[in-house]
Amino acid sequence: MVEGQIESAQTSAPPRKKIVLSGVQPTGVLHIGNYIGALSLWAQQQHEFKNYFMIADMHALTIPENIKAKELRASSRRVAALYIASGIDPEENVIFLQSALPAHPYLAWILGCVTPMGWLERMTQFKTKSGQTESVGTGLFTYPALQAADILLYQADYVPVGEDQRQHVELTRDIAARFNHLFGKCFRLPEGLYRSTGARVMGFDDPTAKMSKSLAEQRSGHAVNLLDPPNVVKKTIMSAVTDSGNEARFEHASPGVRNLLELYEVLTKEPREQIEGRFHGQGYGSLKKAVTEVVVETLRPIQERYQQITSEPGYLDDLLASGAERAGEVANRTLAKARQLTGL
Repeated sequence: MVEGQIESAQTSAPPRKKIVLSGVQPTGVLHIGNYIGALSLWAQQQHEFKNYFMIADMHALTIPENIKAKELRASSRRVAALYIASGIDPEENVIFLQSALPAHPYLAWILGCVTPMGWLERMTQFKTKSGQTESVGTGLFTYPALQAADILLYQADYVPVGEDQRQHVELTRDIAARFNHLFGKCFRLPEGLYRSTGARVMGFDDPTAKMSKSLAEQRSGHAVNLLDPPNVVKKTIMSAVTDSGNEARFEHASPGVRNLLELYEVLTKEPREQIEGRFHGQGYGSLKKAVTEVVVETLRPIQERYQQITSEPGYLDDLLASGAERAGEVANRTLAKARQLTGL
């Protein structure tokens, strides 16, 4: 009996699950590009990692002129419902509102104090967004510090992002390293998780620009939204910009055609040779029809599950309250350590 107990004690513990922090702003509308580049990937990998899925509602305030309080609250709940409808298990994973945890802005202030202005001035998203509005608030300039706090509070190993967010992950690592150097070891340096295929879905109306949540809200024909009915999906895809030829090979196709081919590829998981054999030389009508069918079938279970979730009274409120409590246990522990190290 004693021998068996000793043997059990010497058995190595299972490896620690890597921690992942993922988040989406609730502004605009979630579209098929968000599903392919983010939500579907998160759902596929949810059992591999310890996941924190955040609705980044505080980041929505960086351009306050675009915000209406009632719409922001409704949009935040819609994003939470779409997380679950896209396959994320709320029991196994933590889904929460960023604004429900004061630890996020608290740590953001501390990190902002250790972040040189030059680092923030180099951020390409600030340069882009600040040029689109007459009045630029300081939040638009300093929000990378809040984004770093979002990640570092949970000691995340990985952050799933698109290529356009790579700079933010690198900045977060720099901020964490500078804090650790100035005050002592506190934060784990995160890495980005990047999807090689289908991560950058382009707009159907402008295949040279990435599909955008804000443009999807402003322009019909730009994107397929996750809650679009089949007739709207068909209208959007059948009107997608292509060209006057019939070239349907990935390496030689025009941007609009390649966008459709990659969309079909990532949703069907068919090999490229098979896809090219089916559509090359056939005219783009058959490609658009096939893409429409696979998108409609992809969205059908998501929309059905979404309707179930949103029709259940109190479900989302209870889920988000539970998520905030679970997230707070980790976030508050990290904040307490940062406060101790800085003397607060």
